[in-house]
Amino acid sequence: MKKILLIASVSFLMVQCTSMKVKPVYKTQKVQFDTDDPAFWINPQDASKSLILGTDKETNGGIYVYDLKGKIVNKVLGIQRPNNIDVEYGLEVGGKKMDIAVFTERETNKIRVFSVPDLKPIDNGGISVFEDSDQKSPMGIALYKNPATQQIYAVVGRKTGPSGSYLYQYLLKDDGNGQVIGELVRKFGEYSGKKEIESIAVDDALGVIYYSDEQYGIHKYNADPSASNEQLALFGTNDFKSDIEGISIYPTGEKTGYILVSDQQANTFNVYRREGDTNKNTYQRIAIIPVSTKESDGSDVSNVNFGPDFPKGMFVAMSNGKVFHIYDWRDIEALILAQQNKK
Repeated sequence: MKKILLIASVSFLMVQCTSMKVKPVYKTQKVQFDTDDPAFWINPQDASKSLILGTDKETNGGIYVYDLKGKIVNKVLGIQRPNNIDVEYGLEVGGKKMDIAVFTERETNKIRVFSVPDLKPIDNGGISVFEDSDQKSPMGIALYKNPATQQIYAVVGRKTGPSGSYLYQYLLKDDGNGQVIGELVRKFGEYSGKKEIESIAVDDALGVIYYSDEQYGIHKYNADPSASNEQLALFGTNDFKSDIEGISIYPTGEKTGYILVSDQQANTFNVYRREGDTNKNTYQRIAIIPVSTKESDGSDVSNVNFGPDFPKGMFVAMSNGKVFHIYDWRDIEALILAQQNKK
C-alpha cells in the first residue's frame, strides 16, 4: 500500500508542475510556411555569436539561420519540403575541415549537405536516399561523429518503412572533387506500424541513437554501424498523450544528463536520465516540463555558455505560429530539480 501511495503522490506532483509553464526568453522571427526542426551551430571563437538553424517545411520552403535572439540573419529558399536538420563539425572536404548542416528534402528524396556558417551547398545537388526501396520520402535526420575515427554519418528516417530496416545510415565523405557523397552502410530500426518515425537524436559521446516511434515509444540503438543492430531499449510507451516527437540531449557530465522528448499534443516535454536508471537501458520519466510552445515538433538543446542570457545553455523548440521558442536552460533545469526534490 505504501508503494502505491508513493507512486500516486509522485504522479500528483508531476501534474501540479504542469501548470507552471516555462516561457521563452525570445521567439524567432516568422518564416513563410511552417517551422519544423532546429539545430545549433556553435561558434568556436565566440559562443555568443553562435547560430540557430531551422527548417521551413513546405514545397519551396527553406532553411533559416537565426542569431541567439531569434533574428533571421540568413536563409536559403526554394527547398522542396525540408523536414529535419542537424549540424556536425569537422568533415574533411576538398582538403580542409568544415562544419556542415544536413537536412532532408522530402519531395526530391534526398538529403542536402551545406557548409556552415555560410550555408553553401556542397553536395552536388543532393544525395539520394532509400534508392533501393519504394518507401522513400525522407523526414528525420541526425548526424553521428565517431569519436575514434572522426567519421561522420547521417542517420535518415522516412515517412514509412518496414520494421527492422526503417532507418538507413550513410557515411558522408568527399567524392574527390570537393563535394560530399553518402555511402549506405547500414539498415536498421524496429517500427510499431502505428504512425511514423520522424525525430532522431544521436549522443556522440555515448555512441547511441534514439528515435521517436510516434504513438508507441522511444527506441535506442548503437550508433556505430559496425556494432550490433540489436535494440538496446524501448521506453516512454505509457508517458505520452499521443505523438512522441522531438528528442534533445543535455549533458551534465561525461555520461550523465537529460533526454527531453516532446509530448506534442500535451505541450510538454518528458524528461529521462541520459545515463538511464539502475539498469542503464531502462528509462523512467523523472519530470514533465510544460512549455509555451504549441504542438512542438523538433527541438534542440545545448549546454554551452552562450553569454549572460544563457550561461548554462539554451533549449529551442518549434511552435505553431511559424516560429521557434528560445528558452534559458536554467528555467528548464529548475523545474526538473523541483520535481526531483519533491519525490
